[in-house]
Amino acid sequence: MTYVGIVLVSHSEKVTDGLKEIIREVIEDVPVESAGGMEDGLIGTSVDKITTAIRQADQGRGVLIFYDLGSAKMNTDLAIELADLQEEVELVEAPLIEGAYVGAVEASIGRDMTEILASIHASFPKIEIG
Repeated sequence: MTYVGIVLVSHSEKVTDGLKEIIREVIEDVPVESAGGMEDGLIGTSVDKITTAIRQADQGRGVLIFYDLGSAKMNTDLAIELADLQEEVELVEAPLIEGAYVGAVEASIGRDMTEILASIHASFPKIEIG
C-alpha cells in the first residue's frame, strides 16, 4: 500500500527528529521525513533539505508539509517552487506537532490528501487550511 507522505520542517533538527520518533511509536508505514535545521546542524531551515525530504516522502499520493515558524514556511514555499512540485504538495497551516501527528494517523489508514486535510481542519477549526 502507498501513503500520503509527511514532511516535518523546523529550525531545529532535534525538533523534527523528535517528532518523527513520536510518530514512529504508533505509525510505521507512512513515509515521514525530517527536514530540520541546516546541513551543518545549526539552527535554521534549508531549501535543499526540504526538497530532498519531499522527494523521499513522495510515494505518488502527495506530500503534506508541516512547519514551525515563518521562515520555515518561506523556505518550504521556495523549495516547492524550485523543485516544481506544486501539484502534489500541500503546505499545511496547523500546529507542527499536533497537525503532523493527526496527518500521519490519517495517512496510515489510507486517506487521501483531501480527506487528511479535512480531518486536520476539523481537529484545528481556527486554523485556515489550503
